[in-house]
Amino acid sequence: MRLHALITIFALAWPVAAQAQPAPEIYGPPTQSPLPPIRVNVHLVNVFVTVTDANGSPVAGLDQDDFAVAEDGHPQKIAFFERDTGLPLSIVMAIDTSGSVHKDLSIEKSAARNFVHALLRPVDQMDLMDFNSDVREVVPFTNSIRRIDSGLENLATGPATALYDAIYLASQSLAQRRGRKVLVLISDGGNTVKGADYPQALEQALRGEVMVYSIIDLPIMADAGRDTAGEHAMITLSEQTGGKYYYAEAGNLDAIFRKVSEDLRTQYLIGYYPTRRIADSQFRAINVTLTKPSTPGDPYVIRNRTGYYANASP
Repeated sequence: MRLHALITIFALAWPVAAQAQPAPEIYGPPTQSPLPPIRVNVHLVNVFVTVTDANGSPVAGLDQDDFAVAEDGHPQKIAFFERDTGLPLSIVMAIDTSGSVHKDLSIEKSAARNFVHALLRPVDQMDLMDFNSDVREVVPFTNSIRRIDSGLENLATGPATALYDAIYLASQSLAQRRGRKVLVLISDGGNTVKGADYPQALEQALRGEVMVYSIIDLPIMADAGRDTAGEHAMITLSEQTGGKYYYAEAGNLDAIFRKVSEDLRTQYLIGYYPTRRIADSQFRAINVTLTKPSTPGDPYVIRNRTGYYANASP
């Protein structure tokens, strides 16, 4: 994998499984008892959920009783619920600066700057990356809007596109963070560098509990020669991680960033302790549904990560 020297620290980070905080260990009889201690190893699984209406607008005001959760098809009891969660955000903004999207770079930088100024709170942190032939961390996690603004003015360009490397490394970095973890990915979807592949990038995002918001910047929307496989990869990545994808068209980048900001301000947090586990199953599928039907003609859409890996990263 071709990686820039400034981000080699990512590769040294310990992978973190996609389950959340471990529950307190429960011990059995005291040491003088002839029975061995009993240790229960159960993990709380956190799921961030976004509900939108037919127009794509976030739906607020739902309660715990409005949701049902299943893991691998087995109903689970919701142990924790929070509406409009205010948990801190850790955001990696990864911008494709390869030749294929260079024409829109100034517009992307301006829209990204407006997004940062509108969204970032004192408790939030952002990391800025650019990627072309290599992946580079321009600004490490910070709450300083001034530093991010400066980083946006110092993006480097290159001929190729290390898209999957960028996703993999951003997710690996986010996996170490607490709270909500978000990757805002701006690219045309092309991957022209031999390194991480799509399955590796997706697995790392799921293991890190990263929500991926893909902004697909195409040279020409109707171009028959465009990389539709790359587009599909970005779309699927967002769908699998509970994020969302958008197509960047003339003049709509600011509107897209506003929608991402609205999404992140109106999220539900659901936590549960899995009651049934299959020992030889590494991936656990999560399904969140609404217990009450939505208004006819205005169906609600639920987005959340599709599952998590119960085992440590190999």
